[in-house]
Amino acid sequence: MLAVERRRRIAEIIRSRGVVAVTELAEALSASEITLRRDLRVLADQGILMRTHGGAVLPAGLAHEPTYSEKASQAAAEKAAIARLAVGMVRPGDSIVLGAGTTTLALAHLLVDFPELTVVTNSLLVAQALMPASRVEVILTGGTLRRSIHALVGPAAEDSLRSLRASQTFISGNGLTAERGLSTPSPLVAAADRALAAAAQQIVVLADHTKVGVETMVQTVPLEQISILITDDGADPDQVAEMRAAGVDVRVARVIESRAAVVASA
Repeated sequence: MLAVERRRRIAEIIRSRGVVAVTELAEALSASEITLRRDLRVLADQGILMRTHGGAVLPAGLAHEPTYSEKASQAAAEKAAIARLAVGMVRPGDSIVLGAGTTTLALAHLLVDFPELTVVTNSLLVAQALMPASRVEVILTGGTLRRSIHALVGPAAEDSLRSLRASQTFISGNGLTAERGLSTPSPLVAAADRALAAAAQQIVVLADHTKVGVETMVQTVPLEQISILITDDGADPDQVAEMRAAGVDVRVARVIESRAAVVASA
């Protein structure tokens, strides 16, 4: 059994039982305990489970929505590299959609000097970042303020997006897997993100390695609807390979040891 399939089976077992022992996994999957402990370590790093002495348990965080400040301190160099790779997809005169998130905010900062651009967003922080950009038209959705992520959500936000059509949506989330696509802990945020995704011809997901292979409660965009994924070179290679096999154009932003961001596609 390939590692990616074995880890998927482990994730299914832990989701169905809530707790599992390495000895049980060894019997169920016909794999050595050494191999399974390595798999559990990988899955724990991805946030899918929590390791315990002799096994693993389901984390309590599937429905936890990190605040902006929690996310801002995580994988900052990788997010900067992803933003630099993403900005190369934007052309003067484009109309694009930017969702809420720390990586989309990093992209917004790189758009300030564009000679002509229209940006649709539900993020107050993205709108604020583009305030100095005199040649960038910013369209802010209506909606109800979700303070934890500094963004507008709810029916008014969704309704304001239905009449719009842009070339690309750049969107993030809290988890991304080959099986479920993009996900987030909040149904309200998921509904707003789906509306943002539907407002463009092409969906581009910006997800650093801490999100790849991670599942959260509510599916936002299934994998088959994602055109391009921009991630960093720390992402789980098995997940990346599965997404490519499913037809997603995966582009990798590389971060060198000095933590200065260097971008490349692969």
